[in-house]
Amino acid sequence: MGYLPSKSWDSIIKSLPYTLMISGIISLIFTAVGFFFAWKRSFQQAEKLKVEMLAYKYESLRNQINPHFLFNSLNVLSDLVYDDQRMAVKFIQQLSDLFRYVLDSRDKELVPLREELDFINSFTFLLKTRFEEKLKIEIDVQPDPEDYIVPMTLQLLIENAVKHNEISEAFPLRISIRKTDEWLEVENNLQSKSAGDDSKKTGLKNITQQFAFFSEKPIKIITSNERYMVRVPILKSAER
Repeated sequence: MGYLPSKSWDSIIKSLPYTLMISGIISLIFTAVGFFFAWKRSFQQAEKLKVEMLAYKYESLRNQINPHFLFNSLNVLSDLVYDDQRMAVKFIQQLSDLFRYVLDSRDKELVPLREELDFINSFTFLLKTRFEEKLKIEIDVQPDPEDYIVPMTLQLLIENAVKHNEISEAFPLRISIRKTDEWLEVENNLQSKSAGDDSKKTGLKNITQQFAFFSEKPIKIITSNERYMVRVPILKSAER
């Protein structure tokens, strides 16, 4: 014996909440599964970037205190001790400030741009004392309080310019560091030389990977026959 139409509608209406509840549960399960896999991919990517970041920090610290840097600095200091004791004292102070910054920043993901520039002033002082008029470095940056940067980025870019270009009285190297909108630009005249077999160009790759962790803006390299420039995004305190 069949149901009357009115009773059929009553049965449908009574079962509707259960149907909706079952559909909702199924939808929730699929959404949760999708969210879980998306979270897992995001977590794996974050862990990969953290590993790359640690590798970069180790490489930066290793490069800062490598024997060549110490050897060159101590040679300069040895000459100054006999020729200009006042300058020798200043050289030691700047060298001390440099290594203090290296040690203090090794556990930091980002540092204020102002602190990085103070460090760069010490670093460039040592370089210009060594190369004298053969190396000219101009810094035109007025950092805002919220400006941040990956530690030792500028040092590595300056070091790359010094390493890969001829520096002599006939061919002085000129490096400029400037702030353009939300970018830092490190530019030098191009007079390339062989950097040797130990040049693996890992430094710039490590910086690129490091910045990718904090910003979607990519590092840009702009070259011509006469100039070489690297543009690095300035990170803001809100991105930390």
